[in-house]
Amino acid sequence: MAHGKKYINAQKNIDAAKSYLIAEAIKLVIENAFAKFDETVELHVRLGVDGRRADQQVRGTVVLPNGTGKQQRVLVIAKGDKATEAQKAGADHVGAEDIITKITANNWLEFDVCITTPDMMGVIGRAAKILGPKGLMPNPKSGTVTTDITKAVNDAKGGKVEYRLDKFNNVHCIIGKVSFGVDKLVENYNALITAIIKAKPAAAKGIYLKNVSVNSTMGVGVRVSQAI
Repeated sequence: MAHGKKYINAQKNIDAAKSYLIAEAIKLVIENAFAKFDETVELHVRLGVDGRRADQQVRGTVVLPNGTGKQQRVLVIAKGDKATEAQKAGADHVGAEDIITKITANNWLEFDVCITTPDMMGVIGRAAKILGPKGLMPNPKSGTVTTDITKAVNDAKGGKVEYRLDKFNNVHCIIGKVSFGVDKLVENYNALITAIIKAKPAAAKGIYLKNVSVNSTMGVGVRVSQAI
């Protein structure tokens, strides 16, 4: 893919063969973010695991100390007291079968996080073919199937991110916005990378963090050195 002049100029400021300490890497990302909007900063990690094996899966969630900089639209599928709890917690949309019908009939996906109670999983299964490919299907491992609706909504609104392997054994996750500045982005990075390290499967052998890099939405990737 051909890159524009601004991207090519940014490349000249970053040594692709060098691994930088995280604060320096983040500083380079910020200094070389050239888009006219507040770019998202992303973390990419290639792990030394075999995701085809059930005992080498890496998946979890972490609440970033400084949030993500993104307003999360939260949908809660629940009934009765739990629906009331969701409304009080600040969920953007609350419903039950009516919402599932809206999703399946109209392909309605105006939300970023879907939370539900365990008793509603059978109902949500009707929309699995739509929610699954979009990464919106509730899952106990991500804390989105729970009876503690208030905590789940607060976490989603407060900067909780989910990390999981893709089919190439990589993890991709956002850690904030360029406007956060170096210190806040480093704090978020440290929280996320620590969680990924703690999630190392016992069956994984050899080097776990094979490659770590950060970049802004439109920017050049910067390799990060890892002492762990």
